[in-house]
Amino acid sequence: MKPFDNNTVWFITGASSGFGKALAEYAIAKGYKVVATARRKEKLDALKATAPHQVVPIQMDVTKRTEVKNGISEAIKQLGKIDVLINNAGYGIVGALEETPEEELRQQMETNFFGAIAVTQEVLPHMRQAQNGAIVNMSSMGGNMSFGGFGAYSASKFALEGASEALAQEVGPFGITTMIVEPGAFRTDFAGDALKHMPKIEAYDTIVGGTRDFAKGMHNTQEGDPKKAAEAIEKALLSENTPLRLQLGKDAVDAVKAHGEQLLADLETWREVAEGTAFGS
Repeated sequence: MKPFDNNTVWFITGASSGFGKALAEYAIAKGYKVVATARRKEKLDALKATAPHQVVPIQMDVTKRTEVKNGISEAIKQLGKIDVLINNAGYGIVGALEETPEEELRQQMETNFFGAIAVTQEVLPHMRQAQNGAIVNMSSMGGNMSFGGFGAYSASKFALEGASEALAQEVGPFGITTMIVEPGAFRTDFAGDALKHMPKIEAYDTIVGGTRDFAKGMHNTQEGDPKKAAEAIEKALLSENTPLRLQLGKDAVDAVKAHGEQLLADLETWREVAEGTAFGS
């Protein structure tokens, strides 16, 4: 990744609130140019007003391919390039899988997974031509593991991480960096307006009820600071050894570590059984 300067262009989806807004404000403060997208362009007016000559606001619903194509074209037309793509647009669902209607599950995937992939596919030709760029896919600690009540959300992030891991190998030879960000609980709108609660089935009250209550209760109390997350993301991107996955927050680090250790423990426990499945064994 080439060093950033005043001509560096960050393209951020879902920039009207949460991580997207924090990342945009950080990039502006650093002197970079920012293409900020949102489903409702007027939600970007305040951001644009803070730095009229640095911010290009674009209306873009990531689930609408025509808007994605037009948004990328407009960014290239106005600024000539995209150096850093941050796929941040998304939302969460809380509820047991049986409580989640198929339409809600599909829409979760359309936004969090297919939306990010669509934007990436439209940006890649420009990055390949430039032989430079970075793609940052905002996942979650819930994209590394899952919890009862967050199955739909985690499924969308697991899919994004799987695609990102392959993408890193595919575009690395073109000078393009890929990084997956796995935040824990940060003080964004995730537990507020960006979280949809599914219809309840009484049988799951004692199983998923705690998750629902936790999700509601943590709004505006989370330990993570989105501004510090933006700084950490830039630091990782500019490092000589940019990680494929960047956990953010002590809760994410601890949870991913415990999950990994359990995975390794299970591998050892079941190694003999696993390796005994070959022909003639």
